Amino acid sequence: MSLSTAPPAARRAADSARRRTSASVVLRSVLEHGPVARSTIARLTGLSPASVTDHCARLGALGLIREAAAPRQSNGAGRPHIPVDLDASRFVVGGVHVAVPYTTVALLDLRGQVVVERRLGHGDGTEPGRVLANAADGLGALLAEAGDRTPLGIGVAAGGWVDRDSGTIVEHGLLGWRDVAVREAIGAHTGLPVQVDGHARALVNGERLFGRVRGSRSVLHLFVGNVVDAAFATHDEVHHGPRSQAGAIAHLPLGGTEPCDCGRTGCLQVELSERTLCRRAREAGVIGTMNPMHVVRAAADGDPVAARLLVERARMVGRAARLLLDVLNPETVVITEAGVLYRDDCLDALREAVGEERAALVVPSSFPDSVLAVAGGSVALDVLYRDPLSASAISGASAGPN
Repeated sequence: MSLSTAPPAARRAADSARRRTSASVVLRSVLEHGPVARSTIARLTGLSPASVTDHCARLGALGLIREAAAPRQSNGAGRPHIPVDLDASRFVVGGVHVAVPYTTVALLDLRGQVVVERRLGHGDGTEPGRVLANAADGLGALLAEAGDRTPLGIGVAAGGWVDRDSGTIVEHGLLGWRDVAVREAIGAHTGLPVQVDGHARALVNGERLFGRVRGSRSVLHLFVGNVVDAAFATHDEVHHGPRSQAGAIAHLPLGGTEPCDCGRTGCLQVELSERTLCRRAREAGVIGTMNPMHVVRAAADGDPVAARLLVERARMVGRAARLLLDVLNPETVVITEAGVLYRDDCLDALREAVGEERAALVVPSSFPDSVLAVAGGSVALDVLYRDPLSASAISGASAGPN
């Protein structure tokens, strides 16, 4: 059945979906190229000038874009094209990242820039209700300091098995969480729309929107913290799989000596986790804490043992990346790992383990100083950029008929 012969309701739904997709394309073009003339947007996107003008009017009514200052005319001829740009001063999204030792709460603007962030330690334990209530309270405090900026929604990211559709952390072994209704809990505390996803997938979306790999046709992201997991995106779509279980690589056999709770030895997560790195550094007398950044600082201060531990870990991360490269063959691989983010010797060791022929495909995260805040915020920003017209319901603005 063709669209022309479809029932009226189906045609209206198709028209609405087409408008939302076109609005997304226009807003993404403004994000990437702004300040940019409407005629340039039409040329870049393939949309008609009339359609671009209409969508810019809608996005302007929502407060997502604004007209920039008109450029000077160099030859005095013709009417100047008034460019449009994102209005990054009006709205923010909240970002929450739940890690094993602490929760990060932050506010991000529409360009994915972190406006403010705080870390909330789990000093009172990791009982889900308490952790999520503290996160909501922390966000409330940040919003109270944000002046007249309007929150559009909240993104929550975490490791483990996170079901995006239900907004649930299904299982996070290191926190001891099972079937935690994160969307419901944060939404009840804040009254804002809440989106939830795994942090590796969230960071693929952050890279796709705001990072150095924007434009890559396929991206693999490998997140190496206390939790080790991966995400894979092709043609602007992150693969989730049934109940969002894609990317669970914790028990891939990497080889090594660390015993895993699953009963085997040398599983990927137990070998590469920050807990393992810090335990080895403590045993070697390098640090007296369980903070991986203290190992990085010790190496920066010239401690050869700290440097060796970081390089060895980076080399094992490279072996893991090579396995995933063999299976998925992505155009770009993004690594989030403490040593690789801050040390050239670690990045070199990782690339050497990947292999010379593919070393150039591997890059560190674009957000070394704010990766957890960006993970949380990117969950919400990805939804906004995919369906910017939905901002009308969130912000109370009117975009006209949909």
